[in-house]
Amino acid sequence: MRAVIQRVSQASVKVDGKIVGEIGKGLLVLLGVGKEDNMTDLDYLVNKVTGLRIFEDENEKMNLSLMDIKGDLLVVSQFTLYGDVRKGKRPSFTDSAPPDIAEDMYLKFIDKCIAMGIKTEKGIFGADMKVNLVNDGPVTILLDSKKVF
Repeated sequence: MRAVIQRVSQASVKVDGKIVGEIGKGLLVLLGVGKEDNMTDLDYLVNKVTGLRIFEDENEKMNLSLMDIKGDLLVVSQFTLYGDVRKGKRPSFTDSAPPDIAEDMYLKFIDKCIAMGIKTEKGIFGADMKVNLVNDGPVTILLDSKKVF
């Protein structure tokens, strides 16, 4: 699984002009599922995302996690995180999980975050979404459960 994590002061996602998910201070997670991903990858990413110490403490050091600050989470599915452009200029998405598997993993990711007590909002899987955010910092982190970067 892959994720682009952005520390935000606010973020929202719209489908057909209607807001379907909206948060205040917290993290926007663009989440992609690979065809080889399993529950180990899912658990790894949930623990990394919720435990990332990228919020400032009283000394303005990045020492606090989403859990520490009781921040919000907005999770948006994004299969294009598996776009491979090493050959040519048109991305290949052959490493992305099939939609039914990807949606299941996406929803399990969200359920696990909710079970941890995190206010979690989401986009609509497979929909044409418009994401709006205010990146705080800016702080953007890339995660890959296979640790390729």
